[in-house]
Amino acid sequence: MNEASDIVVVGAGIVGLAHAWAAARRGLRVTVVERDHRCVGASIRNFGFVTVTGQPAGDTWRRARASRELWAELAPQAGITIEHRGLWLLARRPRAAAVLQAFMDTEMAAGNVLYDAHEAAALAPMLRTEGATAAMYSPHELRVESRTALPRLAAWLAERHGVRFLFGEAVLEVQSPRVRTARRELFAERVVLCPGTELNGVGALALAKHGLQLTRLQMLRVRPEPGFVLGAAVMSDLSLVRYGGYAALPAAAALLQQLQEEEPACLAAGVHLIAVQSADGTLVVGDSHHGFSTPEPFADAAVDELILRQLRQTLDLGRCEVVERWTGVYPTGAATDCVIEAPDPATRVVVVTSGTGASTAFGIAEEVFDAW
Repeated sequence: MNEASDIVVVGAGIVGLAHAWAAARRGLRVTVVERDHRCVGASIRNFGFVTVTGQPAGDTWRRARASRELWAELAPQAGITIEHRGLWLLARRPRAAAVLQAFMDTEMAAGNVLYDAHEAAALAPMLRTEGATAAMYSPHELRVESRTALPRLAAWLAERHGVRFLFGEAVLEVQSPRVRTARRELFAERVVLCPGTELNGVGALALAKHGLQLTRLQMLRVRPEPGFVLGAAVMSDLSLVRYGGYAALPAAAALLQQLQEEEPACLAAGVHLIAVQSADGTLVVGDSHHGFSTPEPFADAAVDELILRQLRQTLDLGRCEVVERWTGVYPTGAATDCVIEAPDPATRVVVVTSGTGASTAFGIAEEVFDAW
């Protein structure tokens, strides 16, 4: 069966869906091919957290800003609920407060506000501010529920923009303009490969020079006491040495030295705290980072306890119950946060290599099409 489109997108994770939307916005006929029957990969195993503040300066921060605006445009059209907005970053150590102060002096802090612990306690009572030194609030972030937002986005692209989806169909070969699956041949003037974690598939040759590997993370869903309202995403000190927008600041070196002495287990497991809230009141909490060529599927209970300890130190939770545990996987290892390869004039291979797909994919897709 030979079938034609203007563009074929391989992969229906957030990066593939972003490219499908960017193409549809330009009036192109789009076919999306996805090997699984639904999205089950990195794009739904995360926070649904569109993060702007703290992203590395330059391309990543710029793409995150663009993506945030595109999410805000798309969500009401597609019927995707924005669960909450904004970010609180609680500094528990004086050296962490110094990093936040240094960050406030950069252009990336525009619109953010730095509070002392007393002010933060009044504005954000869910934070455990006793003994804390400062807290920064950013209004820029958005949070969606990934496991429902991505299927809704795909359905809206099909309903509103006529995007054709072929789920449960593996792509075996791409030789633009020809795309061969296990069931058919597709033809298109352009092809975008968004392989996600499938680094050994049809995009392998284009990606080989980047030496990518996979990072496995651990995450949890916890149920707090009834009535607990988070109101915004929350991070804490360990995030300041992991997110490039903070970690690149000279003030972060002293904080890292202190954390190496006080939190060696968390640093070894790549643990830093992100907590967001779902509509049912539960919190999605993470995460850790473990590098592998082929990740093991086994989660370490000790790592979960490190994450939960950071949660209890940062939020005034009282009792909370773990109701779900899972692992996620995403590509890492490139010198940049995103790889965009052009093996031929009609083909692009796009991989987010920093775990920032929800935050940057829409901005990346716009760049790809604007430059094509």
